[in-house]
Amino acid sequence: MEINLISDTVTKPCESMIAAMINAKVGDDVFKEDPTVNKLEKKLSDMFGMESALFFPSGTMANQTAIKIHTSPGDQLICDKYAHVFNYEGGGVSFNSGVSCKLLDGKRGMFKNYQLVDAINPPDFYHSPKSSLVCIENTTNKGGGACWEINELKKIKKTCREHNLSIHLDGARIWNALVQKNQTPKDYGLIFDTISVCLSKGLGCPSGSVLLGSKDHINSALRIRKVLGGGMRQVGYLAACGLYAIENNIKRLDQDHKKAKQIEQTLNEMSYVELVEPVETNIIIFEIKKKIDSKDFLNKLNDFGIKIISMGGPKLRIVTHLDYTDELHHNFLRILKKLKF
Repeated sequence: MEINLISDTVTKPCESMIAAMINAKVGDDVFKEDPTVNKLEKKLSDMFGMESALFFPSGTMANQTAIKIHTSPGDQLICDKYAHVFNYEGGGVSFNSGVSCKLLDGKRGMFKNYQLVDAINPPDFYHSPKSSLVCIENTTNKGGGACWEINELKKIKKTCREHNLSIHLDGARIWNALVQKNQTPKDYGLIFDTISVCLSKGLGCPSGSVLLGSKDHINSALRIRKVLGGGMRQVGYLAACGLYAIENNIKRLDQDHKKAKQIEQTLNEMSYVELVEPVETNIIIFEIKKKIDSKDFLNKLNDFGIKIISMGGPKLRIVTHLDYTDELHHNFLRILKKLKF
């Protein structure tokens, strides 16, 4: 019995999602004639209280498009040192937009407003890059699924407005943050200029992300998506999965969070564990004792049919998801308790 906890991207469509896909009405989305894509974009823009939306094949492409919208070559974006746009998007910030990153030393992927204020380059000092964009990731992947406080985000928004900076949300796991913090999508629509939301992580779709913003931003995004090769044809089959997921898979995210908390509790009791970072949502990051080789640890888990990933050195990551059933959960906890090193 395989227990795959590498990521919440490993899920497969359920029968009901497949049925929605099969029965989807489709058209050519490059000509904006796919009714199911149009419906998904309208639904999400309404949810977040934003003017417009555009479907993308991946969250990385949606983020990279947003960065290109808000910057010019030679500019600088400001983000946390753990940010996905800096660490896990293949250097696309520099490759696609000719932009550098100023990295802030936040906590678990989240910085404070005063750190942002100190990081903004003086606009009249032409020796340094022009600060143009702030990128926020919520929840934080490398930060272990941590959630930003909404009041801090409001302070950051105010600072951005005072300094003529744009602000983008990498909302790859925004659904987890909304459920955990009991917030609404419109809380975020009021703060950010653009937002990318992912459908293939916590919501269990096979693919797809959506970029939200003003009509002008999305008109620009349409051209950039074309340049990046992201225009697709009868993509309503994927959009139908997104519509199904929004209706059925958001509220259940708290089940993933509860399982993650139970894994956290179990790991904290194990002698082979050095520390476990606090768990808020569906990501557990922990460190094993330095005397234990991480490859040996992962291989031993593999022998039990368990897959997790390394974050470098003794740091490892577990991610719960909708295909991680109660039965798999109980088996996983049992195996963690019987591991010996």
